Parts: sequence; structure tokens; C-alpha cells
Amino acid sequence: MSTFLTTIPDPLTHQDVEKLRLILSTYQDGTGMLAASNDMTLPGWRDFERAVAAALAGKAQESKYVFDVIITKSEYMFGISCKMRRELNKVADRDDRAGRITMELSNSAKKFWEHLKTKGINETNYREQPTEVGVALIELVQSWHKVESILSGGRIHLDKSSYLALSWNKQGSYQLHQFALTLPDPRTLRWHFPMKKGKNGKVPANRLCGNDGSGTLFEWYGTSGGQLKYYPLAKDALWSSDIFHLELLPSSEDIQYGIVAKTKAYYPLQWDTIERENL
Repeated sequence: MSTFLTTIPDPLTHQDVEKLRLILSTYQDGTGMLAASNDMTLPGWRDFERAVAAALAGKAQESKYVFDVIITKSEYMFGISCKMRRELNKVADRDDRAGRITMELSNSAKKFWEHLKTKGINETNYREQPTEVGVALIELVQSWHKVESILSGGRIHLDKSSYLALSWNKQGSYQLHQFALTLPDPRTLRWHFPMKKGKNGKVPANRLCGNDGSGTLFEWYGTSGGQLKYYPLAKDALWSSDIFHLELLPSSEDIQYGIVAKTKAYYPLQWDTIERENL
């Protein structure tokens, strides 16, 4: 392994961002995961993964693998965990998550509970041990990465790997934030179950929170989906893009969009045959 490598993930270049923006823009033509008006679509999380792989000359894993995209350099390989949420407006909201980016780290409830049970923690007593639960969850996520590390016999250079979050809003604004793969030390956080109203007064909620000095950094919904969410401050990102917008699709009388129009363009003879048979 080369010794010249730094321990900081490489930020995306202006050219990388522009490639990614243009690739994401193509998903407006009816092929994107998210429905929009007039038979158009918008890119969704899977489209984001594929776009990152295409823009950075990587390979989308499209599996339960810990990284969504693997980039191969001549000297090493690194991974990117892609996260996409429609939460861009919350970055500026004046609430507990002001200035924070929303990422879902995992929703593997089965793996989380299996790990907790090795520590004597289960569904009946986990609310009594919030700190122990929080520390165990974060350590488990970090262990998934360590297994893939070149230092553990894996293939991934973890110090060059990162989380890449794409936040967007209904107004059509998008922004990228890149975060280090190493998560904050869970032992430095205040773990607790917020209180909620019950039939006999206030009771602990199912939602576990890990708070830093200014708000909620982690949330875990142990008995309602198993999602582990991460809310790092935008200012703590290793790198961030300017806010950008998708490129408008070319407008022409000769160009029609939508999956039916695309199918007709690719297979005109077969489509015409089908339509004649329906007459």
C-alpha cells in the first residue's frame, strides 16, 4: 500500500459535481424513482447511487453491502455511502435540527437487536439502559466498516471513504455534503428516551436520542422500523457543494418524455403492432 495517501477523503471537484448534476437531471424524463407532474419524474435514492457511480467512474453495489459505491484507484479502493433525503429546508430551520443534515445510517432492526442481546439488552429492558444501547449501536455500525478495511484483510481504504449526503426540497434545490466515515464517540453524548404522554402520565418514548452540546445527533427507532438516523451539523462537513438545481430537459416538438414515449422511440415497430391489434 502506498504511503503517500492522506487520511482525508478527497472532496468532489467542480467537474464531479457538474457531471453528477447533469446525470441526475436525466432522471426527470420519466425514469426517476419519484413521481412529478406532467408524467415527469425526479431522481430518488437509487438514482443518486447510480449517478454517483457514473460521475465518479465507480461501481454501484445495489445490495446490502455497507458501501453503496466503490471507487477503484490505481493504488487503492474506497467506498461511498450515499444518503438522500428531502430535508434541505431543515438545514436553516430554527429548531433542534437547525443546521443539521439528515442521514439514515441503517434500518437493520434484526442486526441491531441481535447485537444488543449479546450485551444482555432486549426489548423489555432497553429503555432502562439508554447509554449502553446508544454506544452499542454506534459501535456496531463502525464494526461493519472495520470488517471491510484493508487493515482487517478487506479491500477498502476507510480513511479515504465517506458519507455523501444529497439534501433537496420541493422547490427544486439540491446540495451535497461529505462527511467522514468515523462517527462521533458515542460515549461523549447524552443518551435518553424522550418522555411522552401515556394513559397513566408520562412514559419513555420508543425513540432513543443521542444529544451533543446543541441538539440531537442520533436517533434510533428500535421497535418501530429500526432506523438509526444521524444528524451531523452541516458546518462539520468535510466538504459541501453550492446549492444547485437540475438542468431543464431539452425542449423540442420532436422530443417527448415519459416511459411510454421512450418505449415508443426504442421499439416503434413493436409498439405500432400492439396499437393496431387493439383497434
